[in-house]
Amino acid sequence: MTNILNQHPIVGHPISICTSPAVMPDNSIDPNFDISTYLKHRVGVLFFYPLDFTFVCPSELIALDMMMPEFEMRNAAVASISIDSQYTHLAYKNTPRDQGGIGQVRFPMISDITRKLASHFQVLNADGVALRATIITDKNGIVRHYSVNDLPIGRNIDEIIRTIDAIEHHAQHGEVCPANWSQGKAAITPTQEGIILYLQDNF
Repeated sequence: MTNILNQHPIVGHPISICTSPAVMPDNSIDPNFDISTYLKHRVGVLFFYPLDFTFVCPSELIALDMMMPEFEMRNAAVASISIDSQYTHLAYKNTPRDQGGIGQVRFPMISDITRKLASHFQVLNADGVALRATIITDKNGIVRHYSVNDLPIGRNIDEIIRTIDAIEHHAQHGEVCPANWSQGKAAITPTQEGIILYLQDNF
């Protein structure tokens, strides 16, 4: 099986992405939403999902919206992306949650109807929809996290928050974050002495 990351390096590389139509948090439509400008100087989360008006997707998007105070506290820029048009996104927002919609979510919803973004990030499946991909960039626009779930498997939004915290901790302190690390826990000085001390204290 060919490793797609070898074909198109993603993690550790800057993103360079085009403008695309988007529904904004206030329900206005920006026909040329500039994703790079939106993410500039902030940790960014690009949240790909397959389709509006489906099944796992509303649970993910609502869960993402419910965590917006946590993202805002971290000055993180969040945007969702699917192959639907901006008009379908707007209809999805305007459909109440108790009727299968997502309600008034507080992040931009980007239209990838051309499939350029899903293709660029290697997340377009054989049926022409995006897999459940999460791409997290640091404040310099470098991709620091890239994960992809198959269509039936929803994501854990807490893990996205944890990853953002780890990116920020490393940027501020130079320490690396071990397995199951979360904000406030001990991290590792990236030296042989540092890992020995960490293992002695924690294992």
